[in-house]
Amino acid sequence: MKLTKALIPALLFLLIACTPKTPLPNIIIVITDDQGYGDLSVYGSPDVHTPNLDKLHEQSIRFTDFQVSPTCSPTRSALETGRSPFKNGITHTIYERERMTVDALTLPQMLHDAGYLTAIFGKWHLGDEDEHQPENRGYDRVFIHGGGGIGQKYPCSCADAPGNSYFSPVIKDQSIFVKTDGFCTDVFFNEALKFIRLNGERGKPFYARISTNAPHAPFIAPEKYTKKFAEAGYGGSAQGFYGMVENIDDNVGLLMQKLEEWNLAENTLLIFMSDNGKALHSSYNAGMKGYKGTVHEGGTRVPFFVRWPAKWEGGRDVETLASHIDIYPTLAEIAGIELPVSEQVEGRSLLPLLNDLNVEWTDRYRVFHTGRWPVGDEPNDYQYKNFAIRNERFRLVGLDQLYDVQADPGQTTNVIDQHPEVVKAMLEFYDQWWSEARPLMVNEGAIMSKTWPFHEKYYSQEKNGGIPDWVK
Repeated sequence: MKLTKALIPALLFLLIACTPKTPLPNIIIVITDDQGYGDLSVYGSPDVHTPNLDKLHEQSIRFTDFQVSPTCSPTRSALETGRSPFKNGITHTIYERERMTVDALTLPQMLHDAGYLTAIFGKWHLGDEDEHQPENRGYDRVFIHGGGGIGQKYPCSCADAPGNSYFSPVIKDQSIFVKTDGFCTDVFFNEALKFIRLNGERGKPFYARISTNAPHAPFIAPEKYTKKFAEAGYGGSAQGFYGMVENIDDNVGLLMQKLEEWNLAENTLLIFMSDNGKALHSSYNAGMKGYKGTVHEGGTRVPFFVRWPAKWEGGRDVETLASHIDIYPTLAEIAGIELPVSEQVEGRSLLPLLNDLNVEWTDRYRVFHTGRWPVGDEPNDYQYKNFAIRNERFRLVGLDQLYDVQADPGQTTNVIDQHPEVVKAMLEFYDQWWSEARPLMVNEGAIMSKTWPFHEKYYSQEKNGGIPDWVK
């Protein structure tokens, strides 16, 4: 049969339609709480032994200058939305200012619409009221504690289930509170593994965020993990902190093992990161200045590993500056999702860097601010307090400190007098950024809740024989 010009387009359409599509990768993000860049043996820690994270490091593409926020809720909101925390309404971790704006299109909403089953296990910390809870922000499977940490509560809506503890914690499983068995990090990973195995068997692409509350204070770990540190003479806080880190390492090892056993490792994109700098002070910090809660390198630079065996060969470092707001557009591009036209996403897809080490990359500014000003104060009064700006070479800290972090990663020498043009350009960018962010700080002036939603629902469930009112 002779091909005519009229037949060619139809045949091309059939050829494209019949060509097997590359399956969407499964996506797992493991994000730990308060684990610093230096809290891995592969990065020189003299304290902890992390063979599984070291192995993941070996198999991954590593971003060696990956920046997040100084504290937890801000980083989590940036991951969820692809934009700066203040523009999500997140200016604190409590006092109703940890509640992520409901106007944002979240990462799980976007992935769900693209065919993914989505799940979160562990820490949420972006609002405990119903409209802010993860099941209403795009997650199909929800297994979380409340508040900012297990057992915590504050004079606002932010609070976990009453009387909770790290061992056998009460967890909100979908809409029901359940009593678990075991240490909290083990509980979160084990529940995540059930989700991963089930959906792996179904052949359905999934997105799972495993958000440990460890190694956040209080520093508590099972005795099998603290014993060696106690015997080595470490103090109580260090025993718990490093014990939790080594427990996380064991769980990451179990996750990697199960992905291999279930034939899921090849097409699963696995990310490991932390939410801010190290919380345990006066200990190894990889030569960086500052800890959690500061706008120095030690407060915002974290480990960031990306492994996807079907796509990339691991074992290489990317030194280009990247940050938490880049995760959202990166995963969107990998999943073939065209981002809607909006002003939400400030980040840039890192896929070119993941695909090609030598790709040309335009320098960018990154803003850091601790927020946390007193309740009721005007945010504009704090614009120039506790802030920093980064580009590839420099970190401006406040109005009077500039560090060449490429030449001086430990921030030992203030070079502000030598580079007035750098300071001027950074502050011009920052002023514009603040003018955009201030109207979006939607939680400023919020009235403190008189109740704790997790407490109310827990007691309602207890009163009704285990079945809460909102489920009936």
